[in-house]
Amino acid sequence: MEVILLKDVKGTGKKGEIKNVPDGYANNFLLKKGLAKEATSGAKQELNMKKRAQKREEQEILDEAKEQKELIEKNPLEIREKAAEDGRLFGSVTTKQIAKELEKQWGIKVDKRKIVQSMPMRAVGTQKLEVKLHREVSAELIVRVLEIK
Repeated sequence: MEVILLKDVKGTGKKGEIKNVPDGYANNFLLKKGLAKEATSGAKQELNMKKRAQKREEQEILDEAKEQKELIEKNPLEIREKAAEDGRLFGSVTTKQIAKELEKQWGIKVDKRKIVQSMPMRAVGTQKLEVKLHREVSAELIVRVLEIK
C-alpha cells in the first residue's frame, strides 16, 4: 500500500515522503496512529503543491537574507558607549547590544547567537564580525564603537 508520511517514522521514512509499505503495517500502525495517510492521486497532488509552496517560501527567505547582507556590508554599525580617557570602555559591547542596534538602526532582526564575536570589544575602535543571516548566507559586519562625549 502506498502511503504519504505525515510525521517522521523511524525505519520507514521522513515526513512528506511517499512510501510503499505492507498493508497490515499501513492499516494497523501508520494510519491508525495518524502517522500517514493513503496516497491517493488527490493527496499526492496536494503534497506536490505544498512542496512547491515551501520551496517558494524558502527562496523568498534566502533572497531577503541576501538583501540584508548587502545592507550590512555597505554600512558600518556605530555604537556609542561611555569610555575612560584612555579609550577603554566601562564594560564591553556584547552580541546582544549589537543585535539591538542592528534592529534599531536598519530594521534587521538577528538573533544574538547568530553574531560571531571572536574577542570581546572592550575599547573604542572598530571590529569585524560575522553575522549568520541564513544557512547559506553570512555577512561581514563592521562595528565601530565611539565614545560618548
